[in-house]
Amino acid sequence: MRAFNEPRATGARQDHLFVSTFIGRRFGSNAIAAMLERSRVAVPAAAVVLVASAGLASAQGMLDARYEASLAGIEVGKGAWVIELTDDQYSASATGATSGVMQAFSSGHGSGEAQGRIVNGQLAPANYTASITGGKKTETIRITLANGNVKDSTIEPEPKPDDDRIPVTDAHRRGVFDPMTASFLRVPGTGDVLSPDACRISTPIFDGRMRYDLTLDYKRTEMVKADKGYRGPALVCAVYFSPVSGYIPDRAAIKYLTKQRNMEVWLAPIAGTRVLAPFKLKIPTPLGNAVLEATQFITQATPPKSASRTQ
Repeated sequence: MRAFNEPRATGARQDHLFVSTFIGRRFGSNAIAAMLERSRVAVPAAAVVLVASAGLASAQGMLDARYEASLAGIEVGKGAWVIELTDDQYSASATGATSGVMQAFSSGHGSGEAQGRIVNGQLAPANYTASITGGKKTETIRITLANGNVKDSTIEPEPKPDDDRIPVTDAHRRGVFDPMTASFLRVPGTGDVLSPDACRISTPIFDGRMRYDLTLDYKRTEMVKADKGYRGPALVCAVYFSPVSGYIPDRAAIKYLTKQRNMEVWLAPIAGTRVLAPFKLKIPTPLGNAVLEATQFITQATPPKSASRTQ
């Protein structure tokens, strides 16, 4: 998938690739991104959930979620996401593939994963990998981090250089999160985990190509209901995208994402923690709303390691 280094032959197709990849890599639904890229659907998506800088002390829980992607009410993809949180580390993995009517036109699948530690009550990402296959093409991104700084980053196959792209400097690779770690929202303090203030944050992200900021703002609280698992309140947050480097300024997709004010994400709690995870996201497109929504959202608290050893 060549969302950020596509040849200049078709500017519209570049925009389609950019926005579809943006959705998939932020949320871990890489196969859905591949599907959208192959179908050339313009999906303006900066939807992601952000990481707060406060601590994650004594977080013990897990999430096993399944998602369905639709465009204008028509099913186009399915994905799965598993998150595990212990007292000193975390891991997340996601897979996805085209489904429904989209399979008659194209196929795509992908996977992503991230691991890290919890140090002094804060998430400390260590490794991130994302791979997307569409047709005969596969692209893999790997990022290694330490103390919030990117130590190594590779893309296979290596993209061709583009003089119009704003360079990513060493400074832009410091104090950042990988896209999947940045999909968890940790709520500080001891109060209500679904407080409106939980939405009022911003996070710096490096995805292997581009450095950008994503900001959330509270809009409302709604009740949600998965076919299997969680039923209850969720925060609905607006999502705003601010590019920093690694992008081409004159691309229509970048301009659209920067100006977009109607993207929303629904956040639901992971039991046993003060962490929220995406239950649903909605992105306006010229063809109708692109929606990614949980059909399964099973979350449960898990016992601390010390408690498990004493049993």
